[in-house]
Amino acid sequence: MTNLTTIRGFAGEIVEPGHADYDSHREIWNGMVDRRPAVIVRCTSAEDVVAAIRYGRDAGLEIAVKCGGHGVLGLAVPEGGLMIDLSPMGEVRVDPERRRAYAQGGALLRTLDQSTDPHGLATTAGNVGHTGVGGLTLGGGMGWLARQFGLACDNVETYTLVTADGETVRASATENPDLFWGLRGGGGNFGVVTEFEFRLHPTTGDALAADFYFDPFDPAAVTAVRAWRDLLPDAPRPAMLTSDQMTAGPAPFLPERLHGRPVVTTGFVWTGETADGHRYLEQFRRALPVAAAEQVEEMRYVQLQSMGDEFHHHGKRRYSAGHYLMEFSDAAIDAYLGRGLPAGAPEPDWSRQPGSGLQAYGGAIADVGAEETAFSFRDTLVEFFAGSTWTDPTEDAERMASARAWAKTVEPFSTGTYVNVISDPGSEGVGRAYRSGHAARLGQLKRMYDPENVFHLNQNIKPATG
Repeated sequence: MTNLTTIRGFAGEIVEPGHADYDSHREIWNGMVDRRPAVIVRCTSAEDVVAAIRYGRDAGLEIAVKCGGHGVLGLAVPEGGLMIDLSPMGEVRVDPERRRAYAQGGALLRTLDQSTDPHGLATTAGNVGHTGVGGLTLGGGMGWLARQFGLACDNVETYTLVTADGETVRASATENPDLFWGLRGGGGNFGVVTEFEFRLHPTTGDALAADFYFDPFDPAAVTAVRAWRDLLPDAPRPAMLTSDQMTAGPAPFLPERLHGRPVVTTGFVWTGETADGHRYLEQFRRALPVAAAEQVEEMRYVQLQSMGDEFHHHGKRRYSAGHYLMEFSDAAIDAYLGRGLPAGAPEPDWSRQPGSGLQAYGGAIADVGAEETAFSFRDTLVEFFAGSTWTDPTEDAERMASARAWAKTVEPFSTGTYVNVISDPGSEGVGRAYRSGHAARLGQLKRMYDPENVFHLNQNIKPATG
């Protein structure tokens, strides 16, 4: 057995092949990933992380870092390497007077949300509760509150992290500001973050979700999505405009003719005063043609944040592709509604087709200057996403191909992609996640903090050579 307990006071748990919990600890969100680390190091403190990094380097092992394990490529699980598992470091401490949350590096979004909500406070987080705070925030961090308060990374006051040399450093606007810049969107390239200090914001804790359903083959769908597009520039900041495409189930509010058929929605999620949300709902409804169905729900924000938790549970097979769109032209709308299917092709099996969605940017996201953070493309109008979720391995090629085909038809209208949704290995996707000036600066920063590219099992920024 590996014995890290003798190295600088390691106090966590060591899990190796043959351990009763080995398989459960190496399992991550995407069921397509089935790699076997040589050792899983379950850290309970920053000191454990230091010990693990130094051990991994001395042993010549590839080092990967797991928080929530939601990265689609599954890079948190190194084949034959050392997996630093931060999940035991999952606490969130709230200081309501200072409006701060201190989240350990292994904290999940639901812990952050549930810890801040009783104080009438919140900060931007993603929308699946078992996502890790770390991976989400380091890549930028889109969520329902982003148009009001900025991305998750925009709300970090201080990062505490362990570098590739096993040193603990802090990064803020005044302390290692270059590193602070890179951690705000540059991913896990510069070290292992053991604590995030978040700014919190007063909220009502209420949410309103509205969706209007259309048959995508009905001309009304084109009219609806164009009207939705036209609402984007003037949307109030509490409103996150969304559009989704999916194969409908037998939902009682949908006409039976749409059951098992593709549908497209136009809608929004309102996080704020519910009465204001209903006033906006009336304005929104008037802008659309008559929908085949609509669904309007009031709920608590923490309920909204956990709505997708069951569907998005660990172990399903997953693939996704995405783009940033600076504008959403009529031609782009046609590509979005076309689903990547060849013209004149027979109808596919809709149960095996991918889904897709759009969500609005703008508001507080665009308030941050383009050069203030590593996160690029703050001038995005909408983000496009196409993805598939399935369980049968024999469907892998078909499922991935159909999602890629849909994304390919939208790509001509795009500029860049969100680093947190890249699902294909290689440098091409990472290259699209950053503008050229940002990429060059990140490379220089990588050379400063991780010149040997110890932390390369991520959406990797290679150290600059010049």
